[in-house]
Amino acid sequence: MAQKERANRALTDFIWNIVEIHSQLEAIHKSWAEMLGITEPQWLILMAIDELDQGRGVSGIAVANKLRIHPAFVTNQTKKLENMEFLARETSPDDGRFLQISLTQKARAEITKLSNKREALHSTMFGELDDASLDYVNKRLTLIARNSRLASQKLDIGLL
Repeated sequence: MAQKERANRALTDFIWNIVEIHSQLEAIHKSWAEMLGITEPQWLILMAIDELDQGRGVSGIAVANKLRIHPAFVTNQTKKLENMEFLARETSPDDGRFLQISLTQKARAEITKLSNKREALHSTMFGELDDASLDYVNKRLTLIARNSRLASQKLDIGLL
């Protein structure tokens, strides 16, 4: 097999592996969400808030940027999650036009209940990778994600 064909095969295999991983992660997120009685997008919103919140709450725009979704969708879903008592939404002390969103004690307790299952799942998924290997993979995936966004932008404006 010629070098170009091997490179194309490697790229094709990589893309299909990413498609498979994405599909499996969606199924996993859906399962976690069902355990809490919420939707998969709502689960991802909770996880994004949990990761982004530094103790002062987080803006809906920050959540939307993290998840690469429209801010209006985040607003709609956070209202539903607030009604379910998973989130608290308070006016930002820095700018009254914005809300700071944080997890409630109820949400934290529910997520904590899942922690043993989540740790077991992570062990199954990543147990064969040591910290250095996982760090290496993450650095490369970060680079590929950045370049994918650039390629998508070029495609959108007709440069590709």
